[in-house]
Amino acid sequence: MLNRFLGIVGNASEHGLSVDHMLEVCHWFMLILAVGWSSYLAIALFRFRRVKNPKADYHGVTGNASSHAEFALVLIEAALLLGFALPLWGKRVVDIPEQGEALRVRAVGEQYAWNYHYTGPDGVFGKQNAAFVSSSNPLGLDPSDEAGKDDVVSKNELFAVNQKPIVLEITSKDVIHAVSIKHMRIAQDAIPGTKVPMWFRPIKAGKYEIVCAQLCGAGHYAMRSHLIVDSQEKFDEQIKELSAMQHPAVAASPAQ
Repeated sequence: MLNRFLGIVGNASEHGLSVDHMLEVCHWFMLILAVGWSSYLAIALFRFRRVKNPKADYHGVTGNASSHAEFALVLIEAALLLGFALPLWGKRVVDIPEQGEALRVRAVGEQYAWNYHYTGPDGVFGKQNAAFVSSSNPLGLDPSDEAGKDDVVSKNELFAVNQKPIVLEITSKDVIHAVSIKHMRIAQDAIPGTKVPMWFRPIKAGKYEIVCAQLCGAGHYAMRSHLIVDSQEKFDEQIKELSAMQHPAVAASPAQ
């Protein structure tokens, strides 16, 4: 309820329910603190106004109530960190689905677009080399590598299958970018020279915005793409259509 009031978009991922629960608890905790401290400030201003207290008291508080309150706040914050945040983060980082369980896609950022690299029917990513990068080959796929001749690259559209885990291997061609999919409650920096895995399981079909969450240059504001979640059949059709456009010779050859 409070999350929606604060403008947080709806969840569309399996793990997002845990994230939303943690945010809800944190927001209610901060609201209680805000009301409590504001009330205390108003009471203190009224009670210790100059008219009623012309002479300052330098002895201060002699009881232990404030110490107990501060200790309780520390315990609550520790419980939020150790009981919610760290286990949730650890699960997202450690429990990555195995090769055969999830769809694997390479997400490569550049100023100012995203390239999503899919394997072909062989299930193997082709080799890449910066020397081969061009307008028609944005990822620098090696034309002599047989494994890459059936690979598919989608610009600014990430296709996924509903209810199936997807693992993104995130990197960048130039500066630091970041993949942020708010509806999936997931984000990860794209760093040149590294490939960082990020995974989630979509639970609702639809079209969701992907934005760059790192200031990456003058065109940063326009670096956005979309996640399209659909059935396995629709996904296969979309990848087949891209493959036919990028590999017309293969598409035109008669089936064996």
